[in-house]
Amino acid sequence: MSRIGKKPIGIPDKVEVKVNGSSVDVKGPKGQLTYNFHKDVKIEKADKVLNVSPVNTTTTARALWGMSRTLLGNMVTGVTTGFVKSLEFNGVGYKAAVSGSTLTLNLGYSHAIEYKLPNGIEAKVVKNVIEIHGCDKELVGFVAAQVRSYREPEPYKGKGLKYTDETIIRKAGKTGAKK
Repeated sequence: MSRIGKKPIGIPDKVEVKVNGSSVDVKGPKGQLTYNFHKDVKIEKADKVLNVSPVNTTTTARALWGMSRTLLGNMVTGVTTGFVKSLEFNGVGYKAAVSGSTLTLNLGYSHAIEYKLPNGIEAKVVKNVIEIHGCDKELVGFVAAQVRSYREPEPYKGKGLKYTDETIIRKAGKTGAKK
């Protein structure tokens, strides 16, 4: 039995949920999300609660049960409060700026990198921190990972883009020959 899948999902007052078979639409103050769940999982709406249950007792249905509940919970959380990933950049001359839906990064290359933000994603730069906001948790994480991949942190000086909660294990480097 899935302990995660058994938990009901409470629906806040400002959120509308529409269940059409395996498709679920969630609309709230931060945006709107739609997801098509697997046919082995049944989603039921009762009053202000969503319940997820497996259709049968196969291994696939039980495996999808907890994951579907988590995805549905993330959809409800995303449209109410949203998700944020923060990236910190360290390095001489490293800069970031947002203009419209384009994130411009100067990361020590000979050219500036312009990253077009997808729909539903907003970025904000405060000093040396880039904050990526959105209601879709998967998309926020994907965009943060793509931006980080332009200059991953290196272990000797700690230069590059890293998540704010990430710790970089530093290396000592060369000590030189002693005579």
